[in-house]
Amino acid sequence: MNLVLFDLDNTLLVGDSDFEWAQFLIAKGVLDREVHEARNQAFFDDYKAGTLDIHAFLEFQLAPLARHPREQLDRWHADYMATRIRPMIGAPARALVQRHLDEGSLCAVVTATNSFVTGPIAREFGIPHLVATIPAHEDGRFTGKPRGTPAFKAGKIERVEAWLESLGLWWGAFDQSWFYSDSHNDLPLMSKVTRPVAVDPDDTLRGHARNAGWPIISLRH
Repeated sequence: MNLVLFDLDNTLLVGDSDFEWAQFLIAKGVLDREVHEARNQAFFDDYKAGTLDIHAFLEFQLAPLARHPREQLDRWHADYMATRIRPMIGAPARALVQRHLDEGSLCAVVTATNSFVTGPIAREFGIPHLVATIPAHEDGRFTGKPRGTPAFKAGKIERVEAWLESLGLWWGAFDQSWFYSDSHNDLPLMSKVTRPVAVDPDDTLRGHARNAGWPIISLRH
């Protein structure tokens, strides 16, 4: 059996679900445009530069979840899926996922974006497992804080290994392990698997992939 891990933002998606969720809430008037749009862009720029303070970002990203009941958040998310996410899912990404599923591989999305935002996206692809940053909740409401280690940079390895352990598995249980990603932030996990694949990579990852002899592919239309 093979293990196949997929990054989500700018890998399976032609865009960033984190960034688009905040922009969606701004467009809905849930978040103040003047206050939040510049911060959202600044965090996105820091991520691309490899300088993101993940804890500061999560404080920004998760706070809106704590201000609204889950029923309202779910209604907004359904609209967000229809208007923002499905247009970012291309046929090549769906075909890649389906190929690995048809081969009987154990497949998971591994993403720094929180599980409230990304759970329905993973299900849209038919991917049965999600390793994501977990937003804490109490009594049916989000607290605005993360729970456990964020699935970011080396934290992705920690979270994947905990997930595998929960299934009674470990890296050595697989014939091959794959990880598809676009970002140099994912180099720790890409270096852990046996078959790393750079997908529409940023310049830093592209250079690393070329030097290491990793495949470079595109899932864009």
